[in-house]
Amino acid sequence: MKKVLLSLTIAALGGMSVTAAPKDADPVLMTVNKKPVKLSEFEYLYQKNNAQQLATQPIDEYLDLFVIYKLKVADAEAAGIADNDAFVNEYAGYKRDLSEPYLVDKASRDSLVRSIYERLKTEVDVSHIMVERPYGANATASKKALLDSLRTEIVAGRADFATVADTYSIDPAAKQNHGHMGYIVAGAFPYTFEDAAYNTAVGEISPVIETQFGYHIVKVNGIRDAQGQVKVQHILKLTRGLNDADQANKKAKIDSIYTVLKNGGDFYEIAKAESEDPGSARNGGELDWFSTGRMVPEFEAASFALANGEISEPFATAYGYHIVKRLDWKQIDSYEDMAPRINAMIDRDDRQYIPVRAKIRQLRAKYNTTIREDIVDDVRNTIAQYGRLDTTLVARLVNDERIIITLDGDNDEITVGDIFAALPSHFSAMSPDDASGSFLQRLQEVADEASVNAERENLAKENTEYRNLLNEYRDGMLLFEISDRNVWTRSKEDTEGIKAYFEANKAKYATWTAPKFKGYVVFATSDSISNAAQSFIAANSISNEKLVEALRGEFGKDVKVERVLAAEGDNSIIDGLAFGKPAPSPTGKWIAYFAHDGKIIDQPEEVADERGAITTDYQNELEQEWIKSLKKKYKVKVNQKVLKEYKAKTETK
Repeated sequence: MKKVLLSLTIAALGGMSVTAAPKDADPVLMTVNKKPVKLSEFEYLYQKNNAQQLATQPIDEYLDLFVIYKLKVADAEAAGIADNDAFVNEYAGYKRDLSEPYLVDKASRDSLVRSIYERLKTEVDVSHIMVERPYGANATASKKALLDSLRTEIVAGRADFATVADTYSIDPAAKQNHGHMGYIVAGAFPYTFEDAAYNTAVGEISPVIETQFGYHIVKVNGIRDAQGQVKVQHILKLTRGLNDADQANKKAKIDSIYTVLKNGGDFYEIAKAESEDPGSARNGGELDWFSTGRMVPEFEAASFALANGEISEPFATAYGYHIVKRLDWKQIDSYEDMAPRINAMIDRDDRQYIPVRAKIRQLRAKYNTTIREDIVDDVRNTIAQYGRLDTTLVARLVNDERIIITLDGDNDEITVGDIFAALPSHFSAMSPDDASGSFLQRLQEVADEASVNAERENLAKENTEYRNLLNEYRDGMLLFEISDRNVWTRSKEDTEGIKAYFEANKAKYATWTAPKFKGYVVFATSDSISNAAQSFIAANSISNEKLVEALRGEFGKDVKVERVLAAEGDNSIIDGLAFGKPAPSPTGKWIAYFAHDGKIIDQPEEVADERGAITTDYQNELEQEWIKSLKKKYKVKVNQKVLKEYKAKTETK
């Protein structure tokens, strides 16, 4: 009795457990060779397939194709393709590339795009001083210190910004503009420079900042609302590099053009005929829409000052003399229109790393990436006591197996040796301070990399979209390799097989509506060489397989051979040689030719006579034979309940 009651209790608990268990949001649809295939993967590929079709394919019809696809993948796995080094390396590359979009903090990226758009509504008038950023830690520090001291002098009122720019700035324009750049807009300059311009108050000077061009200080002279965008036509007379007399001649020409325009001349036609800007002249001088900071200051000022339809008087820039006609003006585009352009701009700029760094911070917290500070202190003390970081000390530290970085989960633990194995090659010249700095920097980099790698490995488990995309790439690679082995390469190499196939199906290819000449045409550079070639072939009993090699060896580049299969009307030379038509007059290098081992055939005699169609059909036969063998070799089990539920859900949409 007790056993019965116990059994009933277990059954009741089991029933409760089943009832309470949440329904699997991504159930297994089928197993192929005992490997589960999730419903989400089938749904992803089914929807993708339908997006490429004119009409929706029935689920059952696609299911048959999907099963064959998975059988081929199973065959590739069984053949060990997924384990060979070439595949593993290529797949690792795809895996890394495909994971990148998922290793960016989307909220941070969206916020960045929005902040740049808001900045585009404002323009900042700036001046700057730039000094070079040479290689080498000491040289770099000295240049940065120099600029910092210059800033101190300017802020204290002991030096004039423009004068310092004239003396120290390496910006080529500084001699003319004394460091004054005018108004700039977001997206036109490196991110750190833009950030300094937009975050510094009017009348203030930024701290020293670094770009890829050098070290800078930025002075903000003013702020205004964005001028928007303008569209213009222009006429240019170039003066750069000309002497005074030629420049005066160009000035007279532009003035004359202006007079014609003021008297009603057609700007478009005159620009096409007279403008010396080759990029825009062909379009009547018309330029694309532009905003502040995209043109030289004089051109920009003239364009924005005009009313729509108004024509400027001639004015000079560093390029020459211009006349501008303003066509239209508009405020900056909507956020929705600008967002794709802003995203493209972010990808070309250092700010692309802001969302990446935000994501890395999240991942280090997610995986509890921990650096053992006690071991860090011990390593730094070791370097300091040794007095330098040379090859002897590095060799010792590379063998240090103390774990210095740990992560939660099934992730690799990183040792001190791992860090030193990845230090730069010039470590032997490092002082203790520089060595400690490089060690700490590399330590943080490795902690970041370990956190990212942990997420990359978990992505397929946690993100259905990524998992399906990754599976598609992996299975596609496997499918290509196994199909190449069993169908494509085999059809090329199996000469006996394709020959047997043709013989068995010869009637299928008896479709020619006219006879064809089949043979060789030997071309020569003269009649005498042509005659000699014919005699050479006859005297040496040369087979067709050796024909090209033998003639090239005897006559060099004075002879060429072509295999021909042509009906009457396909080739004028064959018409003359085989079908009694007038021979064409010889032209070019090959002025003489003759037919060799030729005959007229009514239908294909061998594979070479209809190779394209026969090869395609033979590949199809190999494919069907392969599929039959796969269905026998690997077991497929479809979960009909899951399939039925998916069909019901899909068909009601």
